[in-house]
Amino acid sequence: MNINLDYINKKVDQWRKYADEDLRIAEHAFTIESAVPYRLIAYHAQQCAEKYLKAFLVKNLIDFPYTHNISKLLELSSSAAIWPTEINDAEELTPFAITARYPGEEDEVTESDARRAVELAKLVKRNISVQL
Repeated sequence: MNINLDYINKKVDQWRKYADEDLRIAEHAFTIESAVPYRLIAYHAQQCAEKYLKAFLVKNLIDFPYTHNISKLLELSSSAAIWPTEINDAEELTPFAITARYPGEEDEVTESDARRAVELAKLVKRNISVQL
């Protein structure tokens, strides 16, 4: 099996770039002076964590399905991952992938929820970045 490492590294970099953009948007949204969109902050935090996990899977040549389920991505990563169990707390982000985007599906996302989501995204980023 021929593996094109340049291609793999390019894909990993793309996933990371998109993840970092999601995190920047999430953090910046806290600076909005009124009607801060906490649900969207949580959504972008979830997206950051999801994309870092997918970058890790790409780097380790592990196939993954189309999913927003952080638990599933963590499970797929487990055979190659070396990170603390605290990263499993990122499973809390999964509901924000869908419920924060569509009317009638969401629970209210508070400022506290949004801040927790961003911290979890940063945790995922820190722990996965050292393995990419």
